[in-house]
Formats: sequence, structure tokens, C-alpha cells
Amino acid sequence: MHGLLSRALWRTMPQATRRAYHASVLPSLISTSSPEFQAKAAAMDELVKDLEANLARARLGGGSKAAERMKAKGKLLPRDRLNYILDPGSPFLELSPLAAHEVYDGQYIPGAGMIAGIGRISGTECVIVVNDATVKGGSYYPLTVKKHLRAQEIARENRLPCVYVVESGGAALPHQANVFPDKEHFGRIFYNMAQMSALGIPQIAVVHGISVAGGAYVPAMADENIIVQNQGHIFLAGPPLVKAATGEIVDEETLGGGLMHSTESGVTDHLARDDEHALALARGIVGDLGQASRPLASPSTTPEDPLYPASELHGIVGTDVRQPFDMRDVIARIVDGSRFREFKKEYGTTMITGFANIHGYEIGIVANNGILFSPSALKATHFIQLCSQRQIPLLFLVNVTGYMVGSKAEKGGIAKDGAKMVRAVACADVPKFTVIVGGSFGAGNYGMAGRAYSPRFLWMWPNAKVSVMGSAQLSQVMTTVSRDPSQHSSLQAEIENQSTALYSTARLWDDGIIKPTDTRDVVGLGLALASRERRSEGSSSNQKTTTWDGDGKGFGVFRM
Repeated sequence: MHGLLSRALWRTMPQATRRAYHASVLPSLISTSSPEFQAKAAAMDELVKDLEANLARARLGGGSKAAERMKAKGKLLPRDRLNYILDPGSPFLELSPLAAHEVYDGQYIPGAGMIAGIGRISGTECVIVVNDATVKGGSYYPLTVKKHLRAQEIARENRLPCVYVVESGGAALPHQANVFPDKEHFGRIFYNMAQMSALGIPQIAVVHGISVAGGAYVPAMADENIIVQNQGHIFLAGPPLVKAATGEIVDEETLGGGLMHSTESGVTDHLARDDEHALALARGIVGDLGQASRPLASPSTTPEDPLYPASELHGIVGTDVRQPFDMRDVIARIVDGSRFREFKKEYGTTMITGFANIHGYEIGIVANNGILFSPSALKATHFIQLCSQRQIPLLFLVNVTGYMVGSKAEKGGIAKDGAKMVRAVACADVPKFTVIVGGSFGAGNYGMAGRAYSPRFLWMWPNAKVSVMGSAQLSQVMTTVSRDPSQHSSLQAEIENQSTALYSTARLWDDGIIKPTDTRDVVGLGLALASRERRSEGSSSNQKTTTWDGDGKGFGVFRM
């Protein structure tokens, strides 16, 4: 039975392992020596090289002069602080490292003045937010706030402790109208801290420099905090504003220094000698979190490398979203053992659905292989419902021009069938992960778990494009609605620029651009993080049952 497996051994296998054993190995039919493959690979190589250059520049923060000023004060640089607090040799998944890229005219705000990501501290995965004081003193621009809030959203969804490494002058005053008053502005940071603390998600702050005005509430709202003596300062108003408001003349140390807050006000809990000591204290706090620092759940099967090299992804996909490729070739280079149990293979063939494992974690895959017709949408809807019922996370691999249009498609009910798929994506009560490997256009963006559909993470490849329609359709529409060729070409160029991955990631429409070769590891980490967020575990017939932390609301009314 099942090759060399005995009946007894088969019965003792976990269900997920048995499913993986049933899956077929995907064949590889590509020719790596073909001119088409090599041309695609060369084009993708160039995009990856540009990505690496942009990332390297962003990691330098505000530049050498700002860095030297920090070091002259005896401070660690922001990325040195990050490296010091992380477990040696552990991975760090950085979020939106190219945020604010070329967004603020005439101002270079690398990373939106903030480093955010997921890393391991004292054996526990945490969300870490580091103010980069080399960039405009760590001031909060609108995209800085958005990046901070997104990091907190990830922490809450995955129940990860938050560590805030603080040195910030607060809101960037010229942008206060887009930073201060609205629901998703600066105040939401502290609201989130209160909410997460109430949910038992630890909030820890380390104050390395100034923490002023609204920013003073980051350490004040933390469950436990640390301040560096003669360096960290917490106050609602600095000495100039105090003098203007009350006439009192007071220096920063007397007003809000570490010694005062640790001995008199009680605002801080630990007084550190220097940056290194403060970060060591933070590592100790995380190490003492107890039940709040639950480890990642073990994968359901033993991880296996794919049978084919990830480097071939460059030549499979290329950079021209108009050139078709078989998404099975992508799946085969991401999933364990290149094994994939396809669901409804012969029906709705422009949609690929099926089960696999990534780094040992079970996943349901929804992937585009062409335009979305009614059968494709119905197939995806059915599969998403199955995964939701079986509590299997979903991975969307996106390369979609949209849903089919035209009288035949409309009479066939493409609107209601597409709506079924969108409803299923919106209501599926399992973690969703989205990787845009090509185009994500029109309503296809919605059906394939775009940003509006709250995937746990959304990553883009460097070649990815997101827009209301593809460039060919855009050109035809513009020719119809505009008789001015110059206006036509200008608007088309503008929309083309706005559809690029770099434009998207600068505005946090994703969680970062990733190299195609990193896709398997990045998705695997996302699955591992989601695995620790499970709400309840029990046993029945010696099998564990798991429920995700959703509200079990179902799918509502499908229009038939």
C-alpha cells in the first residue's frame, strides 16, 4: 500500500502528511537554454539589481553626516541597534524598506524614517519598530505613521510582541494635517498599543533619544520600558515650548531625563547606562514574557526543498506582464518537493487551485493562468470555501488581467460569478498571503486578495504591476475618450509609472518588494508566524483540532 508504506504506518500519519504523500510532483518542461528564457532571465536580473541598489541606499538612512553626528554623541546607529537586539544569526523580515521612495518632492526620506520588521529576540518572534533619527530626526511623516500602523496590524493579527526602539521628534509639523487628526493618523499608534496590551500582546519601549509631544506616549503606553541615562528624554513639551507657555526655564535633563523619570515620575521602569545596556535589558524583558512569548508551531510535515532551482523563476516569468507563462512552473519552484495536489484541474483552466506544503506548513494555492472566466471564478470560490472549512491558509499567486468582458461573458453571469469569488476571498476565515508575480489589474486585483482584502502579508516581485487596467487596454480607452494625442500619451505615461512595483511599495500598498528567489522563504516565515496565532487547541481521537483567530462569520449570501 502506497509503495513501501505499511498500513499501520499510514494510519499513524497526520492527515496533512498523507495529503502531501498523495500530491503529484510537478514536471518541469521549460528549456533554460532557449532564447526566450534567457531574455526573460536577463531582464529580471536587471530589475533585481536595481532593487538591490535601492535597498542598499535606503539602508544608509540619512547619510554619512547624520550618522557621524549620532556616533559622536556615543549613540549606536539605528540599524546597529536593531542588530544588537536580534538573536545572532536569526532572520529579520523587513517591512516596506522602500517606503516613501521619491514620494516627498525635494526630500529624501529613506524607509519613511523608520525600520520595521519581524525578528527573533531571546527566542521569540517580535515586531520591531526602530525610529531612524538620521532621517529628519526620526520625525513622523504621513507614510511614517502608515508604516508604524501597518507593523502594529501585523503584530496584532499574528499575536507578536512589539518592541519600539524610540528616538523621534514626533510629527513633522509641515505635514501635521496629514499626520495628526484623522482615524489612521498618529493617535492610532497609541490606541493600538492599548488594544494590544489588553489582548495580552506585550508592548515594550526602549528610549534612546528624544521622545517628545505625542511621541512621549510610546514609552508611556508601553507595558514595560527602558530609558538611556543622559541621552533619552521624554516630555510632552520641550524646553522652548515650556518657556513660551509658562515662562519656566528648564533644561532637557531636568525636564524629562532618564534619571528623573526613573526616580521621580515613574514614567520609566529601567535606567540604562548606554545604548548597548538598554538593548540588553530589552532582550531580558522579552526573555521573561512567559506565556506571551509562545514559540512558533511546528510544521505539519518535514520540510523539503523544491526539485528545481529558484533561480529559474527569473527566466520563467520575465518582466513583460503581457507574455504568458504557466504558473505551475512557479509553484514547482516554491513548494516542498515540487509536489502539488491539484483541485479541479480540468475545469476553469485559467485558474489553478490545489494543495501543497511550504517549509512543512500546509497551504492552499490559488494561482492565475490566464484571464478569469466564469468557470475560473466558480472554481476558485469552491476551493476557497474548502480551505476555509478545513482551516488551511491560502496563498494567492497573482498574474491576472481581470475578469472576462463582452456580451457573451455578461450573459453568462461573469458579474455574479466574479462577485462570488470576491465574497469568498473577503470572508475566508483563514490567513491569506498574496504574492504578485506579474500583473494585478482591475477587479482581478480584488478576486486575488489585493490589499483591500486584508491578506496577512502582500509582497510584490520587482516586475509586478498594479493598475485599474493593463497598458494595452489603457491605450485603447484613451484613444476613444481623448482626441488630444499629447494628453493621451502624457496620461498613459503617468499611469504606467503609477502601476510599477516601486511606486506601489513607496506608498505601502504592499509589505515590500521581494526577490523571486526569496519567495519560498518569505512565505514560509509568514506561515510560521500565522501558526502561532491559533486560538484553541484540543484533542479528540489523539488528533489536534485547530481554529484560527477569526469570528466564524461564514460567507453571507452568494448571488446564484
